Amino acid sequence: MASRIDRIRPDAPALAERGPHPVGVQTLVLQVPGADGLPDRALTTDVWYPAATGTAPGTAYDTLLGDGVTPVRYLGHACRDAAPDAQPAPLIVLSHGYPGNRYLMAHLAEALAARGHVVAAPDHAGSTYDDQQEFAVTLVHRPMDQRGVIDAMAALPGPLGAVTDTDRVGVIGYSMGGYGALVLAGAGLSDAAMTHARAPSDGSLARHRAGAAQHRALADPRIKAILPIGPWGRNHGFWTEAGMAGLRVPMLLMAGTADEVSGGAAMRQIVAETTGVDRILLSFENAGHNAAAPVPAPDESWAHSDILGWPPFQHYADPVWDTLRMNNIAQHFACAFMGLHLQGDASMARYLAPGWAGFPPETARGLTLEHLRAGETF
Repeated sequence: MASRIDRIRPDAPALAERGPHPVGVQTLVLQVPGADGLPDRALTTDVWYPAATGTAPGTAYDTLLGDGVTPVRYLGHACRDAAPDAQPAPLIVLSHGYPGNRYLMAHLAEALAARGHVVAAPDHAGSTYDDQQEFAVTLVHRPMDQRGVIDAMAALPGPLGAVTDTDRVGVIGYSMGGYGALVLAGAGLSDAAMTHARAPSDGSLARHRAGAAQHRALADPRIKAILPIGPWGRNHGFWTEAGMAGLRVPMLLMAGTADEVSGGAAMRQIVAETTGVDRILLSFENAGHNAAAPVPAPDESWAHSDILGWPPFQHYADPVWDTLRMNNIAQHFACAFMGLHLQGDASMARYLAPGWAGFPPETARGLTLEHLRAGETF
């Protein structure tokens, strides 16, 4: 049994259509620094990229279901270990939630690679379905992992390293991946975050506090844009307006207005309080925390799991929205936003402006798109 992650609905917006590049994918193990003198972390990472002309499509991704034990296979249009195209392509780090794994947003990785990006999606150690450690591990390491992946890709030898442009980087993160993207892009944590019930007891989270020297050192001028999807943290007071003021790159935030984990109102606060940069809020009305990011629920997820106490289906699906529809919408906007900010393609701006450019008639129902310029608020 296998589930396709690359399907495109007939009513999908324009940029969800498969891009002009064939896609390759390789699995690497990237070494990234640990926190506060701890050993380096080995992150198994899949990297999708524009492949050489003539590359035949089709591969399988063998992974685990959200219960951490059930095997599942996804089918996509990338070609395993294909030769990369010779043209340099900007890098996007694609960061899963807690728990998750590198294939949770494989649909988005393939779509972005087909439109000319290199996409690196790591398994974040301590935060995967089969390696779920204390939440504090993710709080400390996630932004550092994302920065470490950029550095590791910059040092990557061989043909893939030669075509990966790490001077133009985007970060896309879901849930705790979105938390990491915000911290990495300059949003320093609040004092309240240091004493949160799930914060590490050793004080190591202080490295990400607003104004901390370690947080300032984490800032990376190579990052040109971020795209958090359902980012966790503001609903628990992890940022204040002062902390959000540190964010200095354009942001597109995707959110479900009924998100029961990250809070629809709290995510709207993130956009409202980040006044120093251009930002866009794409809202899926009445969608929950699974809005836009996860691949469609595989058939294996429908059965009750004794390990979880509920069907893993609930980890992927939304009770209101069709997942494939949300995936296609996310692909469209991610390709437009990263195309504009990483590739410098000014033609992409029209897809981010009011008017729903690229959407077939009547297919933007349930969506709200709000664009704020630097200095503007709701």
